[in-house]
Amino acid sequence: MEGKGKAATTKDPFELIIQLMQAKAGMKQDVFARIKDAFALLKEVLAELAGHLETAIVEKDPRLHAEFEDKGELSAQLKVAGDTLIFHMHTNVFKLDQSHGLWKTGYLEDDELRGFFGVVNIYNFLSDSFKFDRERDLGYLVARLFLNKDGHFFLQGKRQLGFLYNDLPNDVLDKARLMEVTRSVVLYVLDFDLLAPPYDQVNQVTVEEMKQLNANSLLSTGKRLGFRFQADSDDPT
Repeated sequence: MEGKGKAATTKDPFELIIQLMQAKAGMKQDVFARIKDAFALLKEVLAELAGHLETAIVEKDPRLHAEFEDKGELSAQLKVAGDTLIFHMHTNVFKLDQSHGLWKTGYLEDDELRGFFGVVNIYNFLSDSFKFDRERDLGYLVARLFLNKDGHFFLQGKRQLGFLYNDLPNDVLDKARLMEVTRSVVLYVLDFDLLAPPYDQVNQVTVEEMKQLNANSLLSTGKRLGFRFQADSDDPT
């Protein structure tokens, strides 16, 4: 009798699979649809921002320019003077790390599925790295935009990027907020200066490297060469 009762209360594995597919896999489709729409809106914001910056800065200094370039479904590029920002949308949906403080909030405790996110990574490169095809140059991840199924978001990044946009329960992503985010990112990278590398790292060069130096620099260049992004003050939130 005990065996029969246990069998009667055990759910069919096939039904469990269907339930999980409907709940979790369906939710991931919702998240992906959200981040896809948000990325399309982000491109509009970047194009507008580039146009406004170009008009304003050329009047003050014609040597400086701002330019937006749509790089396809998953990528967009914003060039601001000597800096180039690459915005890349990931095609997968990620669960927030279980150690993150947001899991202790009522917002995620009430609905665990709110803790799954689409992600847009934002990288900073030197514009000259692309202009002169310096393939060994370094870029830096400066921020990550996380967006959930309900359209709520937060930004993970350094310094002001980590605390200006960290109110997930109340922050809904729309065009106005995207414009604020992109302006904050631009301000951050413009203040993120190129530092000369330590002398001992660049005091030797081969004959072959010198021959190719004018055509395609083999001496890696990047902001804060010799320092990792993690070495900046204030860990990402």
